[in-house]
Amino acid sequence: MFRPIAFLVAAAFAAAAVSATEPLATAKTPSVTRTPQALQADVLFWRTLHAGDYEHIDAALQASTAAYLADPGDALTAAHVGWLHIWRLAESGRLEHRLPTITDDAILARRYFEEAVALDPHDARFEGFLAAAQLAEGGIHRDPALMRRGESTMQAAVKAWPEFNLFTAGFVASTARAESAAFREGLEQQWHDMEACLGVPVDRADPDIARYRAAGAAMSADKLRACGDTDAAPHNVEGFYLNFGDMLVKAGDWQTARKVYANATRLPDFAHWPFAAELQQRIDRAPDNVAAFNGPGAGRGKPGPQMLANSNAACMACHQR
Repeated sequence: MFRPIAFLVAAAFAAAAVSATEPLATAKTPSVTRTPQALQADVLFWRTLHAGDYEHIDAALQASTAAYLADPGDALTAAHVGWLHIWRLAESGRLEHRLPTITDDAILARRYFEEAVALDPHDARFEGFLAAAQLAEGGIHRDPALMRRGESTMQAAVKAWPEFNLFTAGFVASTARAESAAFREGLEQQWHDMEACLGVPVDRADPDIARYRAAGAAMSADKLRACGDTDAAPHNVEGFYLNFGDMLVKAGDWQTARKVYANATRLPDFAHWPFAAELQQRIDRAPDNVAAFNGPGAGRGKPGPQMLANSNAACMACHQR
C-alpha cells in the first residue's frame, strides 16, 4: 500500500536532480477535462462538507489530494484540497486535543490555493481564499511581508468579484481588535456587500431586508451565486447575516446587530438552517455578547460565546445542510 508514496518520493528526487542541470520548466498547463478520480473525490468532498462531518475531513482530504497528485493541472481539485485544510483549521475548536501542528493547515491551504489561482486566475473565489490563507499563515508566523501580500491579494479579489469577496474580506477581519483599522474596514465591507447584492443603498439605522426584497428578486444569476443560497452554500445568506451581526456586536452596536440578525429569520429556508437556534440566542444575548466578543475569553477553542469566525460553525454556518 505504500508503493505509490515511495514512487512519488523517488520521482520528486529525480525531478530535483534534473532541475539542477536543466532550465526551469514552463508553467503548468491547466487540465481541459477532469478525471473520473477527481469527480469521485468531488462527491466525497461535498457529502462531507454539507453534512458538517468534521470528523471525516481526513478521508475527503486523502481522496482530493490523491486526485490532485494524479492530475496537478486540475484547478478545482486543488481548491478543494485548500478548502478542506481551511475548514479543518477554522473549526479546530471541535478537537478534543488541539495540537500545535493544526496550524500547518494554513500553510497547506495557501499552497493549494496558489495552485488553483495559477491554473484558473479568472475564478475570484480562489483568489479570495488564497488571500485568507495568506493572512492566516502570516498571522500565525507573525510574518508582516506575508500579511501585506495577503492584504494585496484580498484587495484584488474584492475588485474582481465584490459580491463574493467583500464578505470573505470582512469575515477574515472579524477576528481583529474592534478598535483596529482592519476590523473597522471589514465591518464597512459588510455594509458595502449588502448594498452590492441588493443593488440599492441600505439605511444603516434600519437595515431590514424586507424593504429591499423587490431589489433582491431582480438579481442577476451571477449575483445570486454570491448573494443567494446555492447548492454549494445552502445557507449562504443566513451565514452572512450571522457574521455581519456578530461584527456589529463586537463594535458595540448591538441594537443594529439585532436588526441584521433578524434578516436571517426572514429567509425562506431559515427554519431548516442548522444554526437557527444559535442565531436566536445571539439576538437575545446581544448586549452581553459585546463584552464576550471583546474579552479575554474570545478566541477559537475557548469556552463561552464566540463570534462566528472563532466558532465551530465558521464554515458550516453557510455550507451545512
